[in-house]
Parts: sequence; C-alpha cells; structure tokens
Amino acid sequence: QVQLVESGGGLVQSGGSLRLSCATSGNIFRFTVMGWYRQAPGKQRELVASITSGGNRNYADFTKGRFTISRDNAKNTMYLQMNNLEPEDTAVYYCYVRVAGHDYWGQGTQVTVSS
Repeated sequence: QVQLVESGGGLVQSGGSLRLSCATSGNIFRFTVMGWYRQAPGKQRELVASITSGGNRNYADFTKGRFTISRDNAKNTMYLQMNNLEPEDTAVYYCYVRVAGHDYWGQGTQVTVSS
C-alpha cells in the first residue's frame, strides 16, 4: 500500500507561482513513474507532468515551460513548481505513482488562480 499526501495548493493571482509537494510513504525508488494530474470543474482529469525512475520527464503542452517536475529521493517527495500561473490552471491537482503495475493517487490539492 502506498500513501500520498499533497500540499502546497492555494489561491494565487495570475502570473504568480506555487510549488506543490507530494510526500510518499516508503522508498521512492520503488516507483517506476510519478506524476501530476489535474481536474478542473466539468472537465476530465488530464496529465500535467510525469517523471520516471530514470529521471525522464514528460510535460503536457499547456505547461509551456512554466512547470517543472522534480523529485527528492532523500525525502521521498515529488514536487511541481508552477510559475506564471494562469486562470486556466485552476483545478484540483493530484499526484500519482505507479509501482508493480498499480497506480496510487493522492487526495488532491486545490489550485485557484485569480485574474
């Protein structure tokens, strides 16, 4: 069983920044893939960014170089640095990990960007 706890969401003005954190239980090296999804009201959940155990990163086009995914192996924590936020980035952000063919999700953290 894997537990994920997100933090760092909040209310920010357009153009502002936030850093989301996803603290994981156990050894982070178990996870073949880690990533962030988001879901806005009335929309489907969509991938924001992911990072493999080998360090390969993948970003959705809408991040436009504004977002950076990273992981701190010593702290068993993954991050999403979000800069130049836009109102369209308003959503609940979820972290997920894949281990042994299973996906685990956090409870989500709300990000609201005001214009």
